[in-house]
Amino acid sequence: MIDYSAIDKSWTLFLDRDGVINRDKVGSYIFNRHEFDFLPGVEEAIGIFSAVFGVIVIVTNQRGIGKGLMSEDDLNDIHAHMLSMLSSHGGRIDKIYYAPDLNNDSPNRKPATGMALQAKSDFVDIDFKKSVMVGNKLSDMEFGKNINAKTVFIPSTNPETPFPHPLIDERLDGLYDLAQKLKR
Repeated sequence: MIDYSAIDKSWTLFLDRDGVINRDKVGSYIFNRHEFDFLPGVEEAIGIFSAVFGVIVIVTNQRGIGKGLMSEDDLNDIHAHMLSMLSSHGGRIDKIYYAPDLNNDSPNRKPATGMALQAKSDFVDIDFKKSVMVGNKLSDMEFGKNINAKTVFIPSTNPETPFPHPLIDERLDGLYDLAQKLKR
C-alpha cells in the first residue's frame, strides 16, 4: 500500500512511457509522432502530478533504436510532440531518459538502475525512498524495487500479471486513477 497523503514536492515520479503514457504497440515500437496516442486521462493526470511531485521523469527502454528500426531523431521528435501536448494541458516532464540498448543486461535497461542513477545525477535532491515508479511490466516494478521506490502497476498490456505480487505495491487501471488518489 502507498500512503498518498505523504507524497509532496520532495517526492519524485518515475514513469514508463509505452503502455503507461501512450498506447503500446504490442510486438512493435512507436516509430513516429503520428503513432503516438495518449491513453485516456493521461494529459489531465500529468497536470495533477505536476502540482504534487517535485521531479517527474520518464524512464523508457527503446530497443527500436538499437535495432536500427528508428533513429534518436525519431524518438526526440516523438518526445517533443508529447511534451508540447502535456504542456498545453498544464503538465510537465522534467527529463526523459531512454535506453536504446539491445542487451537485457545493459546497466541502463530496466530493471537495471542506470536511468535512475542518471536522474539522481541531474536532480541531486532525488531520494529514491521518496519515489514512485509507474509501469506496465514486471521489469518496471523490479526497477522500482531496485531503487527502493514505491511501485504502481498499470495492467494495460499485461493484465494477466497477478496481484498481489511482491514487486507491486499498488495496481491501478491508469495514470488518471493515480492522479485521483493524489488530488488534494
